[in-house]
Amino acid sequence: MSPLIDFFFGQYATYATVDIVLEAIAVCLGLISVWLAKHNKVALYPIGMISTGIFVHLLWKWMLLGDMLIHAYYFMMSLYGWYFWQQKKQGKTIHTITRMSKRERWISALLFVISLWVVYKIYLLFGMWNNGTAYVDNFTTALFFVGMWLMARRKIEHWIFWIVGDAISIPLYFYKGFTITSIQYIIFTLIAIYGYRAWKKTLNSPLQTV
Repeated sequence: MSPLIDFFFGQYATYATVDIVLEAIAVCLGLISVWLAKHNKVALYPIGMISTGIFVHLLWKWMLLGDMLIHAYYFMMSLYGWYFWQQKKQGKTIHTITRMSKRERWISALLFVISLWVVYKIYLLFGMWNNGTAYVDNFTTALFFVGMWLMARRKIEHWIFWIVGDAISIPLYFYKGFTITSIQYIIFTLIAIYGYRAWKKTLNSPLQTV
């Protein structure tokens, strides 16, 4: 194995083959899900739920609690988003892309603070707050919690939370030893940037589709 390959993927030498395969499958499905989100397609939710379900299993096994909470929350919010996006009246989609209301801004701020507090308490409960990545985990978890809720509500601002959180997660996951997932977040960041631009073009458009 070359030094470069060993640097990026050497940590996988200690992992079970099944876990490596599961991580790769979850990453591929996650990328498909985010690509569908970019194109404003409701199919992102069932595909994303499979990906997050796999990650919940793996992250619990590896005791990465903050990350596991993110994906468990994704799974639950995907159920809500799947239902919310498909609501129709007289054959037309009720909830199209919109901007956050003042009330939703307050809810987002509250959700961010609650997320910080809850994840902090969970890390304390498991004696893991002194972990070197705990502070960053806590911050990114809060970003993603808000971003997922806003996406389920079909708010264009959710992309901003994804962009920031994804960009931070690139070095974070590499540091934790998950190179495949780190690469996934590089692609996530790029898709999120294009997703924001695509949603902005179709904002309030009568031609929006699910």
